[in-house]
Amino acid sequence: MKNAPDMIILGSTGSVGQQAIDVARQLNIKVNALSAHKDVKTVEAQAREFGVTACAMSDKQAARDLKARLADTDVKVYSGSEGICQMIEETKSVNDNGQIIENSILGEAGLKPTMAALRSESKLALANKESLVVGGDAVMKLARENGKEILPVDSEHCAIFQCLRSGKNEEIKNIILTASGGPFFGYTSDMLKEVTLEKTLAHPTWNMGAKITVDSATLMNKGFEVIEAVHLFGVRPEQIKVVVHRESIIHSAVEYIDNSVIAQMSVPDMRHCVQYALSHPERCEATTHELDLFSIGKLTFAKPDTDTFILLKKAFEVIKEGGALPAILNASNEEVVAAFLNKKIRFCDIADIVCKTVDSFGFAKAEHGLDEILGLATESRKVAQSIINTHSA
Repeated sequence: MKNAPDMIILGSTGSVGQQAIDVARQLNIKVNALSAHKDVKTVEAQAREFGVTACAMSDKQAARDLKARLADTDVKVYSGSEGICQMIEETKSVNDNGQIIENSILGEAGLKPTMAALRSESKLALANKESLVVGGDAVMKLARENGKEILPVDSEHCAIFQCLRSGKNEEIKNIILTASGGPFFGYTSDMLKEVTLEKTLAHPTWNMGAKITVDSATLMNKGFEVIEAVHLFGVRPEQIKVVVHRESIIHSAVEYIDNSVIAQMSVPDMRHCVQYALSHPERCEATTHELDLFSIGKLTFAKPDTDTFILLKKAFEVIKEGGALPAILNASNEEVVAAFLNKKIRFCDIADIVCKTVDSFGFAKAEHGLDEILGLATESRKVAQSIINTHSA
């Protein structure tokens, strides 16, 4: 790719991270640094393939193991979550086209690296939606102060970002956020009582990690994307319309005040989003397959069932209230989904426990600083765990 920046890939062993690795490989992008949690074997292979100068493992034992494995190289290995931020600060690029940090760390753990990236000289390509769900006000404030544009890598937000090139922000009437509907589209509440873990992890169109796949099945992931869109694009929650689009071909759209609707379409493949962040504001040759509308045949649309999948409704509620509630929603959901993946609770318990936890923090809708928000999020994890224990006892 012409005029390509170098890359730092955070969360390089996850689903999006590995697709970012593939884009770098196909476009011959130089990767300067990597981070992951525990998967030492994969990081070692990636580090050797790309000749990186630095790696960070958030798990400290994994960092020690990686350092031993790479002892025959000059790769500097950082340790712990603080090590990831230190690596971001210290990894410089000599490329005239600069460096881009692709943050695909999972969960709240991605927030501090996002802030570190915004303080650095590098661009930020953001696949960690929790950065904006948990600390949206602080993240956007820091971006403005440092004159940084956040390049979204979520397929829906990447689509909206592209559609917004057709008009001005003040001309936005609505943002149309598409959703696959997950594996249980059309299910009733009673049907959800019979759902198994195996059925939940069988997503109809996207290949994602286990946690995000569960969030897609509950529509919590779409709720987080609503919150993310409010912060990224400066719109009111009332301007976001969620539409179930089973084919996952239209990745999202923008409706303007003249009732024109501009949509972005492509095959469902996150490599397109990573590539667009790298090439923006230009485009480059594709790393994905072309879209064949004839083989698709038809595109369908439906309203989401927020009476059955109540977490989407809850996400709209908490972003309207603001304060620490979005962070509490995210933290409690992380705990509850982990319990489901460990078969401690049923699928139908997820939304109930998350909502009970969030509702117990009604006072948190007041304005709070980021440290206080993170403290309340930690408290909400304890509340969620106590409720989980009553369900699994």
